[in-house]
Amino acid sequence: MTKRTLIVTVLAVLVVAVGLILFTRSRKARQAVTAPQQPVTTQPQPAAEAPEAPAPSPAPAPATKTPPAVKIHPAVPRSLEHPAALNEKAPSVYWAKFVTTKGNIVIKVTRAWAPYGADRFYNLVKNGFYNDASFFRVIPGFIVQFGISAKPNLSAVWHSADIPDDPVHESNLPGTVTFATAGPDTRTTQVFINLADNRSLDAQGFAPFGAVTEGMSVAQNFFSGYGEGAPMGNGPDQQLLQTQGEAYLAKDFPKLDHIRSAVILQAPPETAAH
Repeated sequence: MTKRTLIVTVLAVLVVAVGLILFTRSRKARQAVTAPQQPVTTQPQPAAEAPEAPAPSPAPAPATKTPPAVKIHPAVPRSLEHPAALNEKAPSVYWAKFVTTKGNIVIKVTRAWAPYGADRFYNLVKNGFYNDASFFRVIPGFIVQFGISAKPNLSAVWHSADIPDDPVHESNLPGTVTFATAGPDTRTTQVFINLADNRSLDAQGFAPFGAVTEGMSVAQNFFSGYGEGAPMGNGPDQQLLQTQGEAYLAKDFPKLDHIRSAVILQAPPETAAH
């Protein structure tokens, strides 16, 4: 074999070897692409823990103090447009009759219990503030709360009409009526009826100004299916109620009971009827 022949033979062997290597790599590459993919099993993520139900509120929900940006509605009685002008001193004893969607409730107010609260309640009832307002927070075994106007324009002018705190002279026993508060000296229009013995509220400064004398069973039967109010529960949001009024409740909470009318009586109902 000549030297030239040997070189040609070696080159041929190298070409064949390189070809085999490339062919093998090519097959492996195609197998990696075309081979069935093993289903990817990802480690399941833990489900988000459901938020714990909030503990029962130890006190009536504070009255929201965010001022609603709304215009005065022309249908509002002029007297209610000026909270500072509604400062009439209440009688030493008077009764307020509420006609509601469940029946009548009569509240006897004794001014000596809480003079500032009694005067404010007297002026609100006398001038029709509570007409058409809903019982937006009904917690069985605790309280029934109301006092946000059905008209958002009224909420706008009353949100900062605070009255000073009264000393607590009476306990928050079943049937007593008390103003809600957002802190010291922030009572405005919201009140609640105690459905149970809530004397623990006494130390928190909640001063009853009156008590239900007729219709306690009515208060106990107001619709309560929506539960605690937002954000602690699924019930009405006070800020939305203040800015949108009864339209908000009619749309999202249509089953709530409400006040049809409220009037001041100078004597108990049975006496006033004669």
